[in-house]
Amino acid sequence: MPIALNHGRSVAAKALQVARNMGCEGIDLGFLEEAALLHDIGVCRTYAPKFHCHGSEPYIRHGVIGREILEKEGFPRQALVCERHIGVGLTVADIRSQNLPLPERDMTPQSLEEKIVCFADLFFSKNPKKFGREKSLEDIRKSLSKFGPGKVRIFEGWLREFNYV
Repeated sequence: MPIALNHGRSVAAKALQVARNMGCEGIDLGFLEEAALLHDIGVCRTYAPKFHCHGSEPYIRHGVIGREILEKEGFPRQALVCERHIGVGLTVADIRSQNLPLPERDMTPQSLEEKIVCFADLFFSKNPKKFGREKSLEDIRKSLSKFGPGKVRIFEGWLREFNYV
């Protein structure tokens, strides 16, 4: 799955850049890179033809699928990154209000590394027409605003936390 692999590489490079800009204090860089490379592993079982994914599951489930795959392989920390990286994270309220085909549990990033991967992922699309191009902060804000002002506030908080602005 070249798109997911190349996307993972872009996200990993961005995540490491963010960590270095923060001075790397308290950040497990090896784990951060692994988690960023693997965060979309679950797309292999989803149906998203524009990303060349021809599985049977809805795309929104790629995070929980990734968690299942990585837990089975013995990578529990990386598995949580998979599940918690969608948007800026999904709450039980999000899952219920949007009637998402997901387990009703909190899927928001908790650790610093989870937050950084989630943040870095926002900068890159898997869309082949936009592949490799980094999104602007304004594009990210616009995309997140579709899910409410709270999602944009989380992103703005990360910008400050990660010394990005």
